[in-house]
Amino acid sequence: MKLSVKVDYACRVLAQLARHHGEGRLSHIEELAKIEAVPANYLVQILSELRNGGLITSRRGKQGGYVLSRPPEKITLYDIVKLIEGDLLELGGKADGHSGKRVQQVWRDVRATLETKCKSYTLDMLMTKGPGEMYYI
Repeated sequence: MKLSVKVDYACRVLAQLARHHGEGRLSHIEELAKIEAVPANYLVQILSELRNGGLITSRRGKQGGYVLSRPPEKITLYDIVKLIEGDLLELGGKADGHSGKRVQQVWRDVRATLETKCKSYTLDMLMTKGPGEMYYI
């Protein structure tokens, strides 16, 4: 399984929007692109998907920009990945052959575990407090 750059960019931009949640200010594409090192032309597409998926709202015009549609602690990593990529682990193939059913069962279990873990991380856990903050896992 490989997550796309699009998911990475979406997570980073949403984390940036989370930093300003509740401040009453809108973030602009140019600002988000620069701070999170995301190409602005690609960011337009990502923001459109995030808006259509209900994770952010936008306002057009000179005073326009983007904000989260709900608090950061109410948006999970699962919400983001599911919106951008679809299922976390798409199961293909058939349950044919001697071992087919067991293999399918194991993959369903792996998918369920991955979904549960992704649902345990919220956007407020992804955002940094300051520019120099580092994380150790």
